[in-house]
Amino acid sequence: MIEMLHHPYCTKSCAALDFVKANELNVTVIDLTVRKPDRPFLIDLLKKLGIPAFELVRTSEPVYRKKFEGKTLSEDEWIDAIVAHPILLQRPVFIDGDKAVIGRPVEKVYDLLK
Repeated sequence: MIEMLHHPYCTKSCAALDFVKANELNVTVIDLTVRKPDRPFLIDLLKKLGIPAFELVRTSEPVYRKKFEGKTLSEDEWIDAIVAHPILLQRPVFIDGDKAVIGRPVEKVYDLLK
C-alpha cells in the first residue's frame, strides 16, 4: 500500500492528490497538518528516499528564509528543523515499503509501482 504525505494547503500536494484520484491509484493519504512527522519517522523517510535531510527542505517557505537561509546545518540539525517546523517538509511524498519518492512531478509515484 502506497502512502502519500499530503498538505491540504499546498497546491502541488493537492494537484498530486487529484492525480492519484484521477488515476484510481490505491493510496493512503496522510494529512501532514494532523500527523506531524517526528524524528524517527524522518530518519526512516530519508533512508527510503536516499537523500540528505536538506534535500527534504522547502527553501521557499518563509520560516526557511527567516531562520535557516544561508546557514550550514548538520544532518541532525536539519532533521530537528523539520520536526520543529513541519511546513519545511517537501510534499507530496509517496512511500511504499522501503522505497519513497518526492512527488515532483507527481508522475514519480509510478517509480514506486515498478
